[in-house]
Amino acid sequence: MATFLYKLGRTAFRRRRLVALLWVALLAIAGVGAATASTPTSSSFSIPGTEAQRAFDLLEERFPGAGADGATARVVFKAPAGEKMTDPAHKAVVEETVAALKSGSDQIVQVTDPYTAHAVSQNGSTAYVSVSYKVNGMELTDATRDALKDAGHDAQGKGLTVEIGGDALQTMPEQGASEAIGIVLAGIVLVITFGSLVAAGLPLLTAVIGVGIGVSSITALANVLDLGTTTSTLASMIGLAVGIDYALFIVSRYRAELADGRDHEDAAGRAVGTAGSAVVFAGLTVVIALVGLAVVNIPMLTKMGFAAAGTVVIAVLIALTLIPALLGFAGNKVVGRKQRKGLAKADAKSDKPNGGTRWARFVIRRPLMVLIVGVLGLGAIAVPAASLEMGLPDDGVKPTSTSERRAYDALSEGFGPGFNGPLLVVVDGDKATADRTVSTIKGLDGWAAVTPATPNKAGDAAMITVIPKDRPSSTATEGLVHDIRDATGDDVLVTGATAMNIDFSQKMNDALVPYLALVVGLAFVLLTLVFRSILVPLKAALGFLLSVVAALGAVVAVFQWGWLGSLFGVEQTGPIMSMMPIFMVGVVFGLAMDYEVFLVTRMREAYVHGERPGEAIVTGFRHSARVVTAAAVIMIAVFSGFIGMDDQMVKMIGFGLAAAVLFDAFVVRMAIVPAVLALLGHKAWWLPKWLDRILPNVDVEGESLAAPTGGPGAVKPDLVKV
Repeated sequence: MATFLYKLGRTAFRRRRLVALLWVALLAIAGVGAATASTPTSSSFSIPGTEAQRAFDLLEERFPGAGADGATARVVFKAPAGEKMTDPAHKAVVEETVAALKSGSDQIVQVTDPYTAHAVSQNGSTAYVSVSYKVNGMELTDATRDALKDAGHDAQGKGLTVEIGGDALQTMPEQGASEAIGIVLAGIVLVITFGSLVAAGLPLLTAVIGVGIGVSSITALANVLDLGTTTSTLASMIGLAVGIDYALFIVSRYRAELADGRDHEDAAGRAVGTAGSAVVFAGLTVVIALVGLAVVNIPMLTKMGFAAAGTVVIAVLIALTLIPALLGFAGNKVVGRKQRKGLAKADAKSDKPNGGTRWARFVIRRPLMVLIVGVLGLGAIAVPAASLEMGLPDDGVKPTSTSERRAYDALSEGFGPGFNGPLLVVVDGDKATADRTVSTIKGLDGWAAVTPATPNKAGDAAMITVIPKDRPSSTATEGLVHDIRDATGDDVLVTGATAMNIDFSQKMNDALVPYLALVVGLAFVLLTLVFRSILVPLKAALGFLLSVVAALGAVVAVFQWGWLGSLFGVEQTGPIMSMMPIFMVGVVFGLAMDYEVFLVTRMREAYVHGERPGEAIVTGFRHSARVVTAAAVIMIAVFSGFIGMDDQMVKMIGFGLAAAVLFDAFVVRMAIVPAVLALLGHKAWWLPKWLDRILPNVDVEGESLAAPTGGPGAVKPDLVKV
């Protein structure tokens, strides 16, 4: 592989104008496709195989046009102190609002009048209007949302306190600001790392081009492939992360080859042949992790995974072709001013220790102590993960500055916390069956209200609304859902947002172990090919699991227990987002393997070329520690930018990913990995002879490049320095 990539890098360097033109053309084509495509909508959220989904499907069949899985909103009215919502003046305002809502959008299915739907609290202080829509929250038009907000605003100005809650206000969080902050911070780190604006700009430029092509392609194909607006979110985040990392690795190796005295074309070829090989296999691990999301069998996650994997493939191809082409345009400007004057060349060839060298030597002297401290430290942080409770955060965890949170609190105060998460029971049977179901539910504990059964026109199905006593995300409400399902027959199905969240959490929980087995297993095979070792891939996988569990422990401590919650803007604790564990595994595994492959392949290079195990560790850190540190700091900065957002789910994702990268890069890869390798010595690179004969030699270390290439800039074997 190294020889092929070496030739590819040199070809891209020589024909840089053609290569650059091709990538610009691809970006233009994707951009035109995105601009001319019809506006994408969010594909409906479904969870195949769950009871909640079967109930929605039954409602769709027996209650056509009811918009059973459509968005909902609640406009909550609160009278001034000493007054009631039944006062004629306030009643007139509410009725005006109901009329305005009905005429405000053609996406509305139903608007209930609180005075006929018994939606006025017992003390008369609070009332609410329920609004049902034909489509889900992500498919509502801006005009529909504006009509909802305007109706509430008009009533607010007539003496009432009016707040609006529900998933109708759900929108995709604005990511532009967070991504811009991440790019700026990445630029600062790259300038510090390279000491050259040109070298720092190349990874940023190519990452943006890759994300641009990927996201534009997703937008252009959204309607054809039924891709929702959420699909590009993960693709954008991962594409930016790996795009910067891969370019950073190759530019860094190119500068090192120049410092060793190679001409520019040969340096570009060798950078792609060595660091590019690591990029290929690191990219494959990310693709495996993202495509593996298909095992969860949730269409939305599958599409997000495949779209993000496509963006990663683009990032790899750009790193292998566009980066060497741009290095050809950059000339000597890719290195710092001192190195251009020849001052840094001597330093590069000397054995003057840098920070990575000093740290590696410290670890080699005390490997057992470093290993114990690292494992125990991450183990202690991971302890809260044992108390992990999964669910989907509701409006109750949003900041009190939002209308959704204030509406949630007003409903809880006026009607009870269960009104924020009603359960919808669907009966597949006649009126007698429905009445028996109502009686059965009333015999259970944990409900606050049970409505009479509402049959469909054919009389062969009915709907029952159950209001729990406790809030939607509580364990008591979850218990009520399970009790209803256990006490009723197969012809009774429980759904609604709360039941859907419970089923979603269970589905994600059940899929976690198979997903881990698939991703870690395939990556283990891939890393065995790369490192020609059994123990190194095993150590990489175990270290990754340790860092992910520690990150989950930190997430539980902050977002579920509330530790340091005020520091991170957590106003209300609650369950951890159901997809958080699998999401973290998919994203962090890829990034962790990036650092593992780039750091350890440099050690493997040194070991293959005759250095002792301890010396190889030091060599790997001397060449790679600075780059891996920069890559990790960039990723932590990018993910931390999301912590400042108001949306609790986005805040949780940003915190979890930043913590996972911090633990994996600086504790696992920089401390535990060299400690384990130092303890293992030569055994770290052991591979059974029978397996060595079976496995193909992919030559990630670039050993074949030690032979004369016969091309321009070829070097003799005794001049090769790796």
